[in-house]
Amino acid sequence: MRKNAENANILQPGESIQQIFGAQTTSAYLGGLSPLMMLFVNGYRVVVVTDKRIIVTKSGRLTTTPVKGVDRELPRSFKFGEPNGLWHKFDANGQTLHVARRFFKDMEAADAAA
Repeated sequence: MRKNAENANILQPGESIQQIFGAQTTSAYLGGLSPLMMLFVNGYRVVVVTDKRIIVTKSGRLTTTPVKGVDRELPRSFKFGEPNGLWHKFDANGQTLHVARRFFKDMEAADAAA
């Protein structure tokens, strides 16, 4: 994911990546109820935390494919909050994003560095 974000020309000059992790726009629990619906509703995002801002980028429908552009930006002072359970959700300027447990350490590191 890191190489994809670096190659997507989303960084400003002098900006450096601190953390990077995947997220999705729909709860994974929906996939358990209706995998077909998950294909139409879900979208993957790559969250890039830099020293200046937090960038939420567009990715694929089925997986976190190479970054396809900036979806929205958050101020670097933004806190993801204390993750718990299997999925953590947070509001990214009007869009709820769901982050899998395997990325909790990345979110905690981003909050600690803010």
